Amino acid sequence: MAVLRKYVKNSTVHLINFPRVGPASYTYTGDVEFFDSIRVSDQVKKVNEIKKNFDICITTSWEGARVAFLANLNYIMYFVGGDIRTAPFVKNARVSYLKEPVHSKNFVERWFLRQVFDNAIVCVTYGGEKDDSMYYLKKYRKDAVRIDRVAVDTEIFNDKVEPVNKSKTKFTFLSPQRQGLEKGMDIIWKAIPMCKSDFEVLQVNWFDQRNAEEKEIVREFLEKKPPQIKLIPLIKREDMPRYYAFADAILGQMRVGRNGGIEREAVFCGRPVIHYSNSNITYLIDGHEMVAPYLPHSNDPEELAKVIDRVVQERGFREKLFEEESEFVDKISNPHKVAAEWDNLFETVHSRFKIIERNTPHFKIEILNLISKMAERLLYEKRWKNKKAPVLQSNDFPKTIK
Repeated sequence: MAVLRKYVKNSTVHLINFPRVGPASYTYTGDVEFFDSIRVSDQVKKVNEIKKNFDICITTSWEGARVAFLANLNYIMYFVGGDIRTAPFVKNARVSYLKEPVHSKNFVERWFLRQVFDNAIVCVTYGGEKDDSMYYLKKYRKDAVRIDRVAVDTEIFNDKVEPVNKSKTKFTFLSPQRQGLEKGMDIIWKAIPMCKSDFEVLQVNWFDQRNAEEKEIVREFLEKKPPQIKLIPLIKREDMPRYYAFADAILGQMRVGRNGGIEREAVFCGRPVIHYSNSNITYLIDGHEMVAPYLPHSNDPEELAKVIDRVVQERGFREKLFEEESEFVDKISNPHKVAAEWDNLFETVHSRFKIIERNTPHFKIEILNLISKMAERLLYEKRWKNKKAPVLQSNDFPKTIK
């Protein structure tokens, strides 16, 4: 949304975010207002104070939607990542690669979040095939809206950026995304020992640790880390283009099969990307379904190892892969084309609802806010106090980065 607001022509977008802690602070984009409290009641109060200055609300997280619901707004829910695949109103929501549930909400929490979801005036996500986000969203909302384009800030991410000042002695991959089974860490770390070429991978020290199972998985994987993988500190968003420019290629994710921000930004910075592209996943662009040209088209470790070796050893293969990726990314992430789609959606939604305040009896909202405040004091403040964002330490960080 921070990128989108730079390019929309018929809309003005004001961003309010939650206090950033741990790795999340590295994604800060500047010129964003932050809530000055972690209390939901304070956030709702803040939104109520300013809501009459706006025509509509859009949220990109369950936390944001919760505040919009309690502030009685007309709000759009925009789902990215796994937010709808493992909807928190579903009891013991799971993913195939973990034994433990991703969420462990009680009955009241699930009921409340279902109210939050059902009261959104529009729900938006991407994709269309089975196991894609739109597939899951349509299970709960028949009126789901599909927008596959996602904007990249081409003023920041482009091929004119100077690389970071760091020494390099061999072919170097950059892997800057959070790692875990969701991103195919197990596939990547199995593939690397199978490779015949000489290279290194700069992997940011950032791992999925949402529950005890994932923490144990990370511990076990770090014990078996291939020597080609060098852990580096987290990279701030404004420094990312220089790291893309420094790397010879980018090693993306290997499980979901749909490209993410890393895979789009790196191509705009002129670097080829290795990333599992599921041929059954398509992108709707100007009325036509397209398949992403990223390689490999399989998430088998042996196939990944073959692609890595070819990218390292064959310049012609590397250049052709980048050319095809570049043509695709310009269609899927050109910010002006993305902004036009969202401008149209905002105008359509506003013409239907006219005002930002939802047509819900005030006494119902007051009761829900009262219940929320009670839960906040009795339960959630203890959770927030104990919640920390651990970052695994390593003596493996390169010392030459400036």
